[in-house]
Amino acid sequence: MKKTRIMPKGHWYWSMPVPFSQGWKVGNMIFVGGQISADEKGRPIAPNDIEAQTRNVFENVRAVLREVGADMKDIVKLNTYYVDDSTGEGSREFWEKMTRVRMEYIPEPGPSATAVKVSGLAYDGLVIEVEAIAIVDE
Repeated sequence: MKKTRIMPKGHWYWSMPVPFSQGWKVGNMIFVGGQISADEKGRPIAPNDIEAQTRNVFENVRAVLREVGADMKDIVKLNTYYVDDSTGEGSREFWEKMTRVRMEYIPEPGPSATAVKVSGLAYDGLVIEVEAIAIVDE
């Protein structure tokens, strides 16, 4: 089965050299690694801004998919990790802000999805990370 590493030019990168990949296409399946709101040197873009970071993250997911001829409609599984220290109504409001932006990118019918509230991500200021699995017709 053919495997293709996905590394879009000008895409965000980690703060140090690592062998990780932005994604892999294996046969007709595409695995998009955790996408964050960072620049080419791994510095967070729009620190602590859930709406701006969600847009950046989903644009990054889209960029990885497009490298291999896929798009958001091809996603079948979406995992979202987000940092929010609020509670009660504030927690719901934060999730809804994030989700309103996510819905701008997800066509119907949407993928199966999970959203997990976490205590932190790789870099200070990051508040969302998304990974996805897509399937394309061969």
